[in-house]
Amino acid sequence: MEIYNREVLETAHTFDLHPRTIEEQRRYIDDRSGGLVFLAAENDDGEIVGFGSISFYRDRPGYRTSVENSVYVHRDHHRSGVGSAVLGALIDNATVHGFHAMFARIVDVQEASVALHELHGFEMVGVEREAGRKFGKFRDVALMQRLL
Repeated sequence: MEIYNREVLETAHTFDLHPRTIEEQRRYIDDRSGGLVFLAAENDDGEIVGFGSISFYRDRPGYRTSVENSVYVHRDHHRSGVGSAVLGALIDNATVHGFHAMFARIVDVQEASVALHELHGFEMVGVEREAGRKFGKFRDVALMQRLL
């Protein structure tokens, strides 16, 4: 929650506008634990330094072969390999479970997130112009895809 809520309050990396409560965070994890994935990365001291999840890409049944990833890394651990390890594990898990495609939505087309996804074989497939609004500004969202 500390990692995610800091992003909610201080960045446009997520379109959530209010920090999650412990109950909301538990529900988020539970929703991904019944066949989808939620995982966390720990450092040697047992501290959570990043996490990621895969969710269904869309609600309609025809989309059930596609998933969307989310990756968040504690600011003190940016560019340390945590995000790459988390994303790699999500891709491996989605592949093992037979999903066909994985998507990533990246707010404000952040260069570091785009580069991370490109490193893992994702390609830019489009930009959703002014798809959301946060901090009084409309934000573009990059859409990246990797076939598994």
